[in-house]
Amino acid sequence: MAYGLYSHIQSNRRRSVILLIGLFFLVYLLTFAGALVAEVVIGGDARLSFLLDAAVRRTLYSLPFVTIGTVLWILIAYKFHQAMIDAITGGQDVTRQDEPRLYNLLENLCISRGLTMPKLKVMESDALNAFATGLNEKQYSITVTTGLLARLDDPEVEAVLGHELTHIRNGDVRLLIVAVIIAGVISFFAELVFRALFQGGFNWRGSRSGGNSDRGKGGAMVAILIALALIAIAWLLSIVIRFALSRQREFLADAGSVELTKNPDAMITALRKIEGRGELEGSTSAVMEMCVDNPRSGFADLFATHPSIDSRVEALVKFAGGHDPGPIALPEPARIDEGGDEAMDQLSPTGPVGQSGEPQSPPGGAPKPFLPPEPPIRIGETPPASRVPGPWDSKR
Repeated sequence: MAYGLYSHIQSNRRRSVILLIGLFFLVYLLTFAGALVAEVVIGGDARLSFLLDAAVRRTLYSLPFVTIGTVLWILIAYKFHQAMIDAITGGQDVTRQDEPRLYNLLENLCISRGLTMPKLKVMESDALNAFATGLNEKQYSITVTTGLLARLDDPEVEAVLGHELTHIRNGDVRLLIVAVIIAGVISFFAELVFRALFQGGFNWRGSRSGGNSDRGKGGAMVAILIALALIAIAWLLSIVIRFALSRQREFLADAGSVELTKNPDAMITALRKIEGRGELEGSTSAVMEMCVDNPRSGFADLFATHPSIDSRVEALVKFAGGHDPGPIALPEPARIDEGGDEAMDQLSPTGPVGQSGEPQSPPGGAPKPFLPPEPPIRIGETPPASRVPGPWDSKR
């Protein structure tokens, strides 16, 4: 089992690196397409071979500037991406005092593997989902929805946290954010090329430089068609590669969660509960790509950002020895603001609460005290004779 699990992880890691390299290649491919359009728009009609040669020279000249521009784009995202994500999702920082259950689960996982504790955020949403963000240890954070906290038990929440910690530990979060940024560069650059193409005007009748006979004529239309084809291919592949990158990373994170928690069944049941319930209303597609599950489906799964829950569960069963319970139906959560006192009674650990604040007797039985009258004595101490016996005292 260990061999299958770790070979699965290594295979996905290699594929992810190759896909990211492909994204950088597409940036330069679009640069050539833009140079080809510029030769036609600025210089006018010429032989196709002349336009291609000129576009190659212009591309080589532009590569340093394109690289610098892409790096600057990444630096801006590096600085402000978390603030933008929080503005979209409404995630709020929480401490141990705010969410002791969630905080302790995450802290225990980090301590067990010597990991730096990321920031913890909670967003108000009935959806069942979570995601990790950040580009370095000072920025890493994990955001969990209130719906997930209400519907998953501790082992399942721990499995989800382990999933997100794996994204952080393996650099998945940084890799995905960079991939999203580069895809954004490609989309932005493609739009610029289209604007130059349709708003810049064409000189189809000849060169603006004085009719150089070496330029010839007749290649402008073919050059434009080549540029359009390259732009369309680059844009399409950027989406496919970006989504394929995310799909591979989800398998890796599921396996990493099992490695951290030693509990494949908890990861499987967490996925089954999250299945079809993870849509974050108002969130962008980029945010949904970072989540545990993205229920937004694509055309024939080609544009799906995540593999199906069934395929992820199948991988956990095959490589980690888990057990699949199948789809899980969840009851609707009780709402205090809608149910009033009745909903509050259901949430009370001792049943209905009376006007005096004391728990009332459940039907057909005496009330069960929620807390003992006194805390237990410490080990080794002799109880005072005047002390009122508590429920922990042995009966004689």
